[in-house]
Amino acid sequence: QVQLIESGGGLAQAGGSLRLSCADPGRTFSSYALGWFRRAPGKEREFVAAISRTGGSTYYADSMKGRFTVSRDNTKNTLYLQMNSLRPEDTAVYYCAARQTGSATNYYTSTAHYPVWGQGTQVTVSS
Repeated sequence: QVQLIESGGGLAQAGGSLRLSCADPGRTFSSYALGWFRRAPGKEREFVAAISRTGGSTYYADSMKGRFTVSRDNTKNTLYLQMNSLRPEDTAVYYCAARQTGSATNYYTSTAHYPVWGQGTQVTVSS
């Protein structure tokens, strides 16, 4: 089973950028559709972005469109989330998640769709 390890979180100023990574040290990465979620203090975990197994299909939550970009490199077993124009309300713990699938184009936007999760990485955006 895939194991997910997030990195790249930290402190950024409003308007700045961060890039998160999510690595799988195993060899089954390309069999999984992947997603990014986040949980802000006092709030439920929410969907951020999703990407299909091959990377050909992506989907974003409305508030992330135009600011965040999800991508993956299956040769490096790594998922990325490029976050630009950061806002204080983007402050949260960010999680990557995986779902094994035979579909090359499907992506998934609900936490219920993902059985495998990383440990999370903290992103803090100051105003």
